[in-house]
Amino acid sequence: MFNNIRYYFRSLQIAFTLLKNRNNIAKAFEKLGPSFIKLGQFLSTRPDLIGNEFCDSLGYLRDKLPAFSFQLVSKTIKKEFNQDLELIYSSFEQKPIAAASISQVHKATTIEGNIVAVKVLRPNIEIILKRDIKFFYFIAKKVEYFFPKYKRLKLNKIVETLETSFKLELDLSFEAAAAAELHENNKSNSIIIPQVDWLRTGKKIFTMQWIDGISIYKKNELIKNKIDLEKLATNFTTMFFHQAFSDGFFHADLHQGNIMVNNEGKIILLDFGIMGRLDYKNRIYVAMILHGFLKRDYSLIAKIHHDAGFVSKDFMAEEFAQSCRAIGEPIMNLPPEQISIAKLLKQLFDITEKYQMETQPQLLLLQKTMIMVEGIGKTLYPKANLWHLVEEPIEEWAKENISLEAKLNKAAKGFFNKILEKIENIEI
Repeated sequence: MFNNIRYYFRSLQIAFTLLKNRNNIAKAFEKLGPSFIKLGQFLSTRPDLIGNEFCDSLGYLRDKLPAFSFQLVSKTIKKEFNQDLELIYSSFEQKPIAAASISQVHKATTIEGNIVAVKVLRPNIEIILKRDIKFFYFIAKKVEYFFPKYKRLKLNKIVETLETSFKLELDLSFEAAAAAELHENNKSNSIIIPQVDWLRTGKKIFTMQWIDGISIYKKNELIKNKIDLEKLATNFTTMFFHQAFSDGFFHADLHQGNIMVNNEGKIILLDFGIMGRLDYKNRIYVAMILHGFLKRDYSLIAKIHHDAGFVSKDFMAEEFAQSCRAIGEPIMNLPPEQISIAKLLKQLFDITEKYQMETQPQLLLLQKTMIMVEGIGKTLYPKANLWHLVEEPIEEWAKENISLEAKLNKAAKGFFNKILEKIENIEI
């Protein structure tokens, strides 16, 4: 009972803050604290929930907060490693280079002489996030009770996803693991992922290699340093395609502070708190959709949605195919350099409510990241034909993974693996 009263009071406080800052929704979320900043970032990937206008507004949200004191940084490091900071780092800049809602980052030098970036978790952030997650569950329950039509959006599941995301971000060793996985996946590419210093990484501290570079958004500086912008746009676009489809694991927070370029024109990725993961089924799903649009086979696209169980079983395939045609034809008839994959997927997801399609958060995150990738590519080199860059890889990937032979090979592997498992379990 007491919690309910407190939650209702908190709801009024939030409503007042949102009303007061109705012309700047991102600022309102920033004022409401760390949990709402992270919620704002999450909602910026969900146009199905809040609409495109609010989504775009929150897309500019930068989770910047006042830095916490160096004394607290030192205290956190000592508690994490049971050693004084001076015994772990030979030098440590007291002023952070970045202060965010969950953590802040300092430049330091290890006792071995390696220059590193040290991410430190905010003190007591776990308590704040845990308290607010309970409140979000309360709001989700009330919304679904008073507005039954929104049950389709599965708000409770969305809060669960947010809670899982919070838990991952509150353990910096998980972010370090994501960085290590991305580093492993991109070893042979022209992409640089900082190496993790595992000896100085724990739940509340993440130490990684320091890498100098120019923000990919600073076009004039890139030109000044004689970086080939056309090649950079090409590498950036193909990098994302390989991460999303070949690996099924992609960087999903590509804002200006997280993408750098070194003097050789190589791309440096930073901050691995928000990552996207696509399982094999969803990669097949998206590739087949794009393949269908490339071939203008709208009946195939409708069949894919039906077979994947993403739309209501009693929907009319012909009507859905017609809707897909209405989306595809205006876009596919544009000059190649103007075709947008992100716009294609966005409009496809926009018709989900009409066909009672359940929301697919991982696909919306993919679409939202694609918008950023295409935006960066066009900014770097406006004449870049981004569709052409991915058209061939999509066709090749589809041929390798969607062909009958590929399906038979996959089925055969699964069959023989099951037989081997049974043999291994037999007691002799």
